Amino acid sequence: MTLLTTRGAEEAQWVLCQGCTTPLYRKRWTRGRKVCPECGYHARLTAPERLDQLVDPGTLEPLPFPAVTEDILGFVDTVAYPRRLADARARTGLDEAVVCARAAIDGHPVVVAAMDFRFLGGSLGVGVGQLIAMAAETALVERIPLLIATASGGARMQEGTLALMQMARTSAALGQLDDAGILTISLITDPTYGGVAASFATLADVIVAEPGARLGFAGRRVIEQTIHQVLPQRFQTAEFLLERGFVDLVVPRDRLRAELSRLLAAVAVPPGGATHDGRPVPTVSDPGLLPESDPWEQVRLARKLDRPTTLDYLSMAFTDFQELHGDRSGGDSPAVVGGTARLAGRPVMVIGHQKGHTAAELNQRNFGMPGPDGYRKAARLMRLADKLGLPVVTLVDTPGAYPGADAEERGQAVAIAENLRLMAGLRVPVVTVIIGEGGSGGALALAVANRVLIFGNGVYSVISPEGCAAILWQDPAAAPRAAAALGGSARDLLRLGIVDGVIPEPDGGTGEDPLRAADRLRAALVPLIGELSDMTPQALVADRRERFNAFGTALTVETGLRPLREEVS
Repeated sequence: MTLLTTRGAEEAQWVLCQGCTTPLYRKRWTRGRKVCPECGYHARLTAPERLDQLVDPGTLEPLPFPAVTEDILGFVDTVAYPRRLADARARTGLDEAVVCARAAIDGHPVVVAAMDFRFLGGSLGVGVGQLIAMAAETALVERIPLLIATASGGARMQEGTLALMQMARTSAALGQLDDAGILTISLITDPTYGGVAASFATLADVIVAEPGARLGFAGRRVIEQTIHQVLPQRFQTAEFLLERGFVDLVVPRDRLRAELSRLLAAVAVPPGGATHDGRPVPTVSDPGLLPESDPWEQVRLARKLDRPTTLDYLSMAFTDFQELHGDRSGGDSPAVVGGTARLAGRPVMVIGHQKGHTAAELNQRNFGMPGPDGYRKAARLMRLADKLGLPVVTLVDTPGAYPGADAEERGQAVAIAENLRLMAGLRVPVVTVIIGEGGSGGALALAVANRVLIFGNGVYSVISPEGCAAILWQDPAAAPRAAAALGGSARDLLRLGIVDGVIPEPDGGTGEDPLRAADRLRAALVPLIGELSDMTPQALVADRRERFNAFGTALTVETGLRPLREEVS
């Protein structure tokens, strides 16, 4: 922001917005957290301003870390490095380019490290690397989340290769928090470049960015000079990166504190864990109690557009859902949604296929058919759940994985295979519910679970009836015949032991009474999650592997019952 001072020392100061060049009354601009009310441009904050806006009043406790910065190289450009340091300290009142402290956000304890671009461009040198590593160590010892607000031009050139080494130092520090199961959050502010972007800024479990914040390894000017091309205006902005799966959330400054509080609350287990209202669990475990149904009609019912979607159930059966975006590899499939939520008070990770209720929604969500980025996003969220000890709930509703050329070119088969292996080894409870259609490996990639349920009109099969008819009968009109032969109805699946229980649907189907369907889903999930949460991580993995090892044995095929499992301590 450029300051515009009117005539006379007593008159008010104005600032000129760098986004739209609108003159703004300085006091109003400050009250608005330095966000332009005209165009929404987010001006840079100092580290003290950032902390003041984010943490609970009276909770900030600066960490007593020494800022060790030495002129090892005797570096001199136009000014000697020690002089630059002295000037930066005098100008900012800070010892280094980052401030570390204990604090609380809405009562949730957190270790926070806030970078300050005024201090030598927020550059990453030995002192900053040491402070970030020590903040991570404090979070590790005290077992509380770490929040890092980044603002940096990159590694500090005046410290040469020693500055470069801080990228590895800080990355290793965050790796220790991964091993310990401690949540890390990165708040990306403008700008975040170079060695900071390529280390701790992008290694956090959840990456939140302010609107318009720029994030990248090489800066725009360097790239344009290197490739001799003009880059798009939105290049490297938070919104650009959200679309490409590298950022979870883009949050305006006035909502940041609330959103960070939600993320911190998502991993805080309340005393007593989940609660159950004591009503009968609405699941059927005896196939003889289920009515015979026409297989093709059940396929049609499973595909009805009025059936609640994953997002519908997240709004009705769960609370405090916080959607997280991106596979961190360049994509964010809209056909898969997921994030943290609460189930009867217990924090969980929920991941599901997402279709829609209208033609426009179906097209936007690719008819619930994920590409590799969808499965990789799901895998990222499952790894996060495994790290934080959160039960995983998956909601399956897909015709199958997207059968497009671009999906194949981006590794569709590999993405599905990696999910199957990952889910088999998760150390947390995993429960899957087929809420509509479960098609082929595209469904199974979210369904390697300890317990699998299905709604009464749901279907689950190796291939769609239409696909089966086209391949084996070479006649699309044979789809009803194929549906009967495939054995994908809820009754057949329960008889075969593929599913553990069937959730009866309200009269007319889940679309006729979505709230009652959501109540039944929640009532079915709560006791299962509670039961599985009492098992050790080793027992959960063994239980899941034994479940799938049993499919195809004579006992399973003849009776639909899986062999009794030995207890694993």
